[in-house]
Amino acid sequence: MKKIFLALITIFASVQLANAQFTNNQNAGGFNGPRAPSMKTITVQQALDMSDDSIVVLEGKIANSLGDEKYLFKDNTGEVIIEIDDEDWHGVNVTPDTTLEIVGELDKEFMEKTKIDVKSFTVK
Repeated sequence: MKKIFLALITIFASVQLANAQFTNNQNAGGFNGPRAPSMKTITVQQALDMSDDSIVVLEGKIANSLGDEKYLFKDNTGEVIIEIDDEDWHGVNVTPDTTLEIVGELDKEFMEKTKIDVKSFTVK
C-alpha cells in the first residue's frame, strides 16, 4: 500500500512539474520576424514629438529604476520614462548595459512628463 501511495505521489508531482514547464514555455514565445512598415524603430526624440496613444518601437537602455514599475529609458537622442508591469518581465533580468527593443504606447498627460506604456520588449 505504501509503494502504491508513493508511486501516485511521484506521478502527481511529475505531472505538476511538466505542466508548470509547459505553461512557462508558452509564455516565453512570440513572433520573431519582419514587422509592418509603420512599426519601424525610431529614436526617443522622434517618439516625444509624436501624438498621444501612438505606438512606438524604440531601441535603447534602461538607465535606472524610478520605482512603481517606472524606469528611465535612454538612447543617444534623449530619455523618456517607460512603464513595464511586473508581470511583463517574464523572468528576464536586465542591467543598464542591456540593450532593449521596446514596443509601447505613448502616454501624454497635461502637466506630466510623457511616458511610454511598454507592451513588449526584447533583449538585443
